Amino acid sequence: MTFALLLSVAVIATCGLVYELIAGALASYLLGDSITQFSTVIGAYLFAMGIGSYLSKYFKKNLLLHFIQIEILVGLVGGFSATVLFLSFEWVSSFRVLLYSLVTLTGILVGLEIPLLMRILKEKFDFSDLISRVFAIDYAGALLASLIFPLVLVPQLGLVRSGYLFGILNVSVGLWVLFLFSDMKWARTMKFTAVASLVALVLGFMYSEKIVNYAEVQAYQETVIYSKRTQYQKVVLTYGQDDLRMFLNGNLQFSSRDEYRYHEALVHMGLANLPQAQSVLVLGGGDGLAVREILKYPNVERVTLVDLDPYVTKLFREHELLRELNEDALNSEKVEVINSDAFIWIKQAKKKYDFVVIDFPDPSNYSLGKLYTTRFFRQLDRVMKPQSVLAIQSTSPYFARRSYWCVNSTLQSVGFNTLPYHANVPSFGEWGYFLASKGQLSVPEQFPEGLKFIGPGVAKHLTVFPEDMSPVETEVNRLNNQILVRYFEDEWSKVN
Repeated sequence: MTFALLLSVAVIATCGLVYELIAGALASYLLGDSITQFSTVIGAYLFAMGIGSYLSKYFKKNLLLHFIQIEILVGLVGGFSATVLFLSFEWVSSFRVLLYSLVTLTGILVGLEIPLLMRILKEKFDFSDLISRVFAIDYAGALLASLIFPLVLVPQLGLVRSGYLFGILNVSVGLWVLFLFSDMKWARTMKFTAVASLVALVLGFMYSEKIVNYAEVQAYQETVIYSKRTQYQKVVLTYGQDDLRMFLNGNLQFSSRDEYRYHEALVHMGLANLPQAQSVLVLGGGDGLAVREILKYPNVERVTLVDLDPYVTKLFREHELLRELNEDALNSEKVEVINSDAFIWIKQAKKKYDFVVIDFPDPSNYSLGKLYTTRFFRQLDRVMKPQSVLAIQSTSPYFARRSYWCVNSTLQSVGFNTLPYHANVPSFGEWGYFLASKGQLSVPEQFPEGLKFIGPGVAKHLTVFPEDMSPVETEVNRLNNQILVRYFEDEWSKVN
């Protein structure tokens, strides 16, 4: 019986940390800025656990009954929290209030568990032995949770199903203890409550995919034809009215109706001035749409694509609609696909390239912001020849003016000459880019045939900035300050 209670410590410690990690991950997925969200969620959760620990002193009698009741409540609240947050995100105006209310409630309940269990066990061990055993098991459970969450739970089960799984474990602990103490007069009633709670969580686990799909249908206007939570991001494809769209973590990445405007501007403003370019490096752009444009130059012999997420590149190599859209670019014999973190890969790269394309997502968090820092741009210079040209997408100079010109300041601070330009992409509005090189830069006068958007006359127009998008003074984005992320969050929060 003592062993059973000590084993319960390990289970509830693991469950408690998993609920905390789920809340932090959900907040970062839905609200952005992962460092801020994880920091505030963990802080609120730990503070709530302190409140729970303090409140435990008011439980005077029937400690075992209260422990079982709390296990059931923790299982229900923690198990259903991810579902409630996903379903409510599109409909609740004060989403943060709901988020932190659930975090606080879960933290208080988890904070009650260990103090109550220690008081139940105090007659079995002397005080020092009790403290050492309980806290050793508690910390071991926390280690287990921190390992399985990123390595197993998120990539294999996802956040919603993981919540249900650990809710099931919490309630199972309560049910197990009930059977050990089945002679108590309140045991029969509690067994019914525990079994009913367990059934509800098991049903939630079984139907979690349908729950998530329902939430996504509410979030997207068109029909969801593909949805996958990868190790790195949530990938969703929608299709309707001849418009194929891709979303990463809820943010639109392209619309098939006008993506050609974005990708023609990204690639041809730089590559059209390099008719003899043979080797091209693409960082990001796992959809293959930039590669499609690059392959319109017959002199290009080798394209190296470095993208973090293997699920994305695999999807755009195999899905029929996506292969049609990128003209099967990722299956070209000229293209080598490398799935790696570009920040790490660039430090180890040996080859030099004639043209480099950066097609990363916007710097909405610090893991992306590092890819727009002086540290990264200096490393990038190592793989460029003296006359090589870099083209980089750089968010909107209209909606995020300081963010856009911050990229310019950062490129220039490491010695690049820059040529700013912008294009109107109806799905996004005005979108900005930079060409960068240690050599001279100019607007191309000739382009490949068959382009839908860009040409000599249009190209010159793209370099003209009206007053509301003209340069502003900004700080340089360095790895240790990530000012670009703060600019970005501030500016886009006023738009969305």
